[in-house]
Amino acid sequence: MDKLTMDFNYENCMKEGLKNLAITSTVKIKSEEKYFKEVMQQDDTGVKILKKLSGNDLPTFYIPQVTEEVNIFKAQLRAEARGRFFERELSRLLTSEELKYMWTLLQEHHTPLNNFIHNQYINYKSFIQVKQKLSDKYKSFFNPSIFLQLQDSKIKGFLSIDTFFNYIMKKIWIDQTRNGLSQYDSSGCGYLSEADFEAYILDLIPTLTQLKKLEKMFYSFYSCMVVRKFFFYLDPLRTGKIRIIDILSCGFLDELLELREENWSKESQKKNWFSVPSALHIYSSYLELDKDHNGLLSRQEITGYKSGALTSVFLDRVFQDAFTYNGEMDYKGYLNFVLATENRHEPQSLRYLFRFLDIKNQGYLDSFTINYFSRAVADRLPKEQQQMVSMEDIKDEIFDMIKPEDPSKITLKDIIRSKMGHIIVNILVDFNGFWSYEFRETLATNSISDNNFNESFVTN
Repeated sequence: MDKLTMDFNYENCMKEGLKNLAITSTVKIKSEEKYFKEVMQQDDTGVKILKKLSGNDLPTFYIPQVTEEVNIFKAQLRAEARGRFFERELSRLLTSEELKYMWTLLQEHHTPLNNFIHNQYINYKSFIQVKQKLSDKYKSFFNPSIFLQLQDSKIKGFLSIDTFFNYIMKKIWIDQTRNGLSQYDSSGCGYLSEADFEAYILDLIPTLTQLKKLEKMFYSFYSCMVVRKFFFYLDPLRTGKIRIIDILSCGFLDELLELREENWSKESQKKNWFSVPSALHIYSSYLELDKDHNGLLSRQEITGYKSGALTSVFLDRVFQDAFTYNGEMDYKGYLNFVLATENRHEPQSLRYLFRFLDIKNQGYLDSFTINYFSRAVADRLPKEQQQMVSMEDIKDEIFDMIKPEDPSKITLKDIIRSKMGHIIVNILVDFNGFWSYEFRETLATNSISDNNFNESFVTN
């Protein structure tokens, strides 16, 4: 054996290796803050930022929500603080007696104009005089900006007392309702989850006059229907929460609170999604479609919706892409489906329906997609009418109606901007809508002929 092999010693080798691998004092594990400062000092911009932060801790980017699971004492303290805050805010609102007193002062200081004007008006000088006679509680309503915004457009410098008083009543209602909604805000962040909002609706039901005859066993289905409409329109991205400010400004709450009126015409009830007849009609239609009575709608069962007017290829897409349970649609999913198909002109409905039309999941509709859906509708026509339909013409007409930014692609943005989305949906997924559009000239001719016949009949 040579000398090199003889001098080899395993222990010496390991010691030498470990010695070389030993971490010296200059190579220490750095904290994130130190590493951040070193990196920031490498350029002038970073140095300037560090100077601004000098003496201050770095800002906290995330604070976990305070719940009883995290810290029971903090959660209870927060709940007590919120309760006192709501009480203080309610105490600042004008009572009915205070409103009556203000109304009396406004009438006493109104400015007579002429006998032809029946409404009472007040000028700015009298407006200030009324303000001076009231306490600080009223002063937020007597700002110059409010007078300028509400003054009569035809009679400059004068404010209608009725307009001003209605404004105050509306403002007080908004503050009261916002306070009430905020008490259901479990997160304290200014929005309500579905569970939060459903709890609010369930507590609201007994206060609505039109719902007094509603059986308690139907409360959960009714609240589900109410919550669906709010979330369908205010949460199109399906985040599971809606802002309180959006609830107040959307106008749906006004529709819901119309149910407090005792005298309500049948025509108004039909138009209101939240009315008892509307709720019963939608729930009954769901039960009628549910042939096997398992509480869910299968692909076959949904075929009967709207008397079978929707095409099979469209319904296939709905069950492929919609939120279903084991291939079947629950009541919430059905409500979303009803809201989308019955309000096809709304942007939220078009967003919901567009994902079913976008069969390639590419973010736009092309010629192939349009031909695919329109062919499925045209195939349901009688053979003699099928020969009269040109798929190429339909495709060209759709592109002409939408006028997309890219001549070969139709995006959701293009459809909403064109305000022709409801017509496109009718043509592509609804047999009745397709027939009405494709043979509109024939329908118009027949209508004119009928009118001429009736006129001649009356003349004779």
